[in-house]
Amino acid sequence: MRRILFALPLLVTGCDLAPHYLRPAIDAPPTWPTGAAYAPTTNQPAGLPWRTVIGDARLRTLIEHALANNQNLAATVANVAEARAQYRVQRSSQLPTVSANPGATVDRSITNTTGDTQTFAANVGISSFEIDLFGRLKNLSKAAFQQYLATDAGMRSARILLIAETASAYLTFVSDRDLLGVAQETLKSGNRSLALTQSLHAAGLVAGTDVADAETVVAQAQSDVEQFTTQLAQDRNALALLVGTPVTDTQLPTSLGDLDGTVALVPAGLSSTVLLQRPDVVQAEHALESANANIGAARAAFFPTISLTGILGFASTALGALFTGGALGASGASAATLPILGGANRGNLDYAKAQRDYALAMYRYTIQTAFREVADELARLGTIDTQRAAQARLVAAASTSYRLADEQYRIGTSTFLAALIAQRTLYASQQTQIAITLADLQNRVALYQFIGADGGA
Repeated sequence: MRRILFALPLLVTGCDLAPHYLRPAIDAPPTWPTGAAYAPTTNQPAGLPWRTVIGDARLRTLIEHALANNQNLAATVANVAEARAQYRVQRSSQLPTVSANPGATVDRSITNTTGDTQTFAANVGISSFEIDLFGRLKNLSKAAFQQYLATDAGMRSARILLIAETASAYLTFVSDRDLLGVAQETLKSGNRSLALTQSLHAAGLVAGTDVADAETVVAQAQSDVEQFTTQLAQDRNALALLVGTPVTDTQLPTSLGDLDGTVALVPAGLSSTVLLQRPDVVQAEHALESANANIGAARAAFFPTISLTGILGFASTALGALFTGGALGASGASAATLPILGGANRGNLDYAKAQRDYALAMYRYTIQTAFREVADELARLGTIDTQRAAQARLVAAASTSYRLADEQYRIGTSTFLAALIAQRTLYASQQTQIAITLADLQNRVALYQFIGADGGA
């Protein structure tokens, strides 16, 4: 008996038929790209916590509200709790189930002259405990645990994405507000030019084509005002959906210029191995490890399944004598099931292998996608400062050109066409400048997201 008890832990641990897991090699260059589009790399550690990236107090508040109230994130958190509960259920199958079963019965017959027959019982037993000789239960438990870790990493990825989306929506709203302001200013100046041109035309000093040209500027600016007014309302709705609560005017800045120095630049580091820390890459690797463990469970199904049951208890016809020595009884049984023709086992094993191959491909693709995302943002980062400086010079030159052309037109030393061309050039250059500024700020947010910094820090 002692030998059996001593050997029981060895029987329970059994063997493991799952393939030995080795982390796949990274299918990406070891360092970030270099060239004309890229800034020189530094050895600064990669990534920053989001509160370090975001310096604007109003945006920080909105992000905190989003992390607390966003329902999509709440659903992701619930998925993590679900996976954790499933792992606990699967883990419990490796342990015996002990149950107590007290009871009493009374038998009475119509022709019985000796009275009722009473039986009392109190039992404690182990029901159908499987001895995991070949690691089936162990690998199912391991697969469930890796799936839980995958969902937990997915939650961290969802947090980072929510932070980045909230910041991006905030910046988009502000840029559209700036575009609306430029359109309104262009509409005002266009109306002044149109009024002057109409008066000159009435005096016979300019042709009717000049009036028509002036009207095109006014009509285009008016159309843009209405478009950006609608866009601002939609931007606010999108931001409110992310935040989970209505967004007030006091929670929003007036222009991109107020935010230009409040979004930090996130370093990418020297090595692309930082991508292994990205939550979505971690999630993909846990999914791969889960699929690897399922192969071990599928292989174990080809071998015998051995289960034990046992009961230890008391039985007596008198309640007072239930726990006396003579009332003690014990029983035990074992059963073994061995698949002969295989049944669905071969198909289950092939399915588990296919799932492993799929998870491996997705892990590699996730890393490749992560490398491309970071490389794209680094290429944008490497040229954005020069582009912003060039665009600022263009706006300044266009503003001077329009001011001089408008003055010359008003005093009659130049044509309206020259003033019209200068005005359109200024309008387009101002819109482009806002778009480039937005691209710069969103590039910094995207680097935070794609480097994979901790969404909870």
